Amino acid sequence: MNRRHRRPNYFGWVVFGLVVLFGYYFNQVYLPTTSMLAGPTPTETRSPESYVTEAESLFKDGKLPQAIEAYQAAIKASPQDPTLYVALARIQVWAGKYENAQKNAENALLLNNANSMAHAVKAWALDFQDGKNGEALTEIDEALKLDDRNAVIQSYYVEILVDSGFDNYQKAADASHVALALDQNIVETHRARGYILAVTDNYPEAIQEYDAAIKINPKLALLHLEQGLNYRAISAKDEAIQEFTLAITLNPTDPQPNYLISRTYATFGEYSKALQYADSAVQNSSGDANLRGNLGVMYYRNFLWDDAIRELGLAVFGGTTKDGADVKGIPLANDTHISEYYFTLGLALAHTNHCGEALQLVQQLQTRGSTDEITKDATIKIISICQENLNNPAVDTPTPTIESPTLTSPAETETPVPTP
Repeated sequence: MNRRHRRPNYFGWVVFGLVVLFGYYFNQVYLPTTSMLAGPTPTETRSPESYVTEAESLFKDGKLPQAIEAYQAAIKASPQDPTLYVALARIQVWAGKYENAQKNAENALLLNNANSMAHAVKAWALDFQDGKNGEALTEIDEALKLDDRNAVIQSYYVEILVDSGFDNYQKAADASHVALALDQNIVETHRARGYILAVTDNYPEAIQEYDAAIKINPKLALLHLEQGLNYRAISAKDEAIQEFTLAITLNPTDPQPNYLISRTYATFGEYSKALQYADSAVQNSSGDANLRGNLGVMYYRNFLWDDAIRELGLAVFGGTTKDGADVKGIPLANDTHISEYYFTLGLALAHTNHCGEALQLVQQLQTRGSTDEITKDATIKIISICQENLNNPAVDTPTPTIESPTLTSPAETETPVPTP
């Protein structure tokens, strides 16, 4: 049987060859050329490691807000890395952002619940918040179970034990020795040792440990604040003021250094300077009742009765400031600093011949105030001034402005504002 032969399709082969040649030209010549003409992409992608390096450098320079931003950028670049959340939380504690630090430590634990440093930093952040020392103890215990040879964790343990009360001071002292033995080259271990030495009134030794911590990183405001308190405790006024001033330089928006300078000058009877710094502290935190109370005390010490009544009224009863800030009054408690606001308000009212209100405060102080001798002497003085006013009546003076319709203390269940 004869087979019919097919003729080759030369046209198809030609078309196929042209397609192959065009593909080669497009990939090897056209695309590289157009890519070069287009230039680099608008934004370059940075590695998380570069942000971390930047953040640590900023931290060493005391630029905590910028360091926080750098770590936040690192987290955006690598959101599944728990160590970044821990590092961010640690710096947020140093910066006084305790709730944010707690949240980021918890973010790290969501990614890895066995991360010992995440538990430790969460514990440290909790300890700075009112009423959360018990939670802090639970978290630091968990951290120690995971890694008890970590010097930073042992350092946080010291501070949390100290803040839990006198019964744990010996345990805190032991932990401070462990921390130093593990690592003498970090800020945390020297600060922890200084912390327990300070609360046990060993101030010269505490000052040495804080000096060692400051030498490692001289640009952390918290170290200078605590060192200033150590100097103030041994009546070294100039050194205390210097440390507090350094803290202001490092963190200008924090009202605490100005507040502490105010209290220091008042301790040495320099009430004019004390008033100046008390006012600066309030400018940085207008709604803080404790700062308002301190300002009122300094007005009183400078014989400015009406100004004292205004500020102390806000501290004791709460209200709204001239600039619109809401102030939550501080309930009376058996605490020397809180009682000071109440009896100073009573004294100012008595001096302005408003003894009805002043004597109501005396009654409250006698039932719920501090039992120290200063408070007792102040209540006696209020009664004496009012008795003198009764014996020698003066022309009625206008009722001073107090941010409360009646002299009734806030609810006893409210938490007092902490004072140093």
